[in-house]
Amino acid sequence: MATELVDSRITTRRVSYGNGLQAFVAHPNTPGPHPAVILLHERYGPVAHNLDLAQRFARDGYLCLAPNLYSRVPDQGPLQRAEVYLRLPDDEVLADMNATIDYLKNEPADLRRVAIMGVCISGRWALLPAAARTDVGAVLLYYGGAYPNGWVLDEYHHELVDDIVARVQCPILGIFGENDHVIPIEYVRRFRDALETHRKSYQIRLFPRVPHGWLNDTMPERFFPQEAAEAWATMHAFMRRVWGGGYPADRVLWQFEANSAIDYDHSKAVRMG
Repeated sequence: MATELVDSRITTRRVSYGNGLQAFVAHPNTPGPHPAVILLHERYGPVAHNLDLAQRFARDGYLCLAPNLYSRVPDQGPLQRAEVYLRLPDDEVLADMNATIDYLKNEPADLRRVAIMGVCISGRWALLPAAARTDVGAVLLYYGGAYPNGWVLDEYHHELVDDIVARVQCPILGIFGENDHVIPIEYVRRFRDALETHRKSYQIRLFPRVPHGWLNDTMPERFFPQEAAEAWATMHAFMRRVWGGGYPADRVLWQFEANSAIDYDHSKAVRMG
């Protein structure tokens, strides 16, 4: 899908708020308030694929706010070209996410229906506000949130994934791929185990054969159209269930679906593109 900044069905614009954050907003040209998705970017920042997804959410009936958490980086060219890999400390991310959620009050957003989508590096970033606030209704993770370094403390991570998950108060959707060179299946299972240990509702789906980044149609060597379409449909069904009361507060619901080779070997997974 080409980046489409003019579409009669939706309105798009760029905004700024908080501590120097820039963001892209897209929402339907129908009366609001609309359910909202805060869309976080991959390691490249808000490149064309990120803007495409924001507009796709708007066409699907959502208000989408896509912040640039690298806004304060003077030269973002190296990030966009994948020449550098920039991690952010949890406390900085949480402050920016708090500002982002609060900004939704300025948009035609239904604040009772707010989901946060984390992709790749931003999977952990999506979990942080869900662990700190009660007004996040769902977390949507695409091949993120279960990185092995999530279980290592360092200058960026002051908590293990397990400790963050323990405080999350909303259902979590996890979309992963068998041939992801970044997230071995054992860490998808480790993430699942953390959710179950802390009695959190979740749906996890592990797709067969797909690599890291397989939703991204701007990278043809990674893109798997059928699986990407299935994942998008799975995500919408999950959100409909969340907004429809399908995850009652007094129950814990677990759904784990995985398809992988009997001789799976993560060492054979390679970076595509």
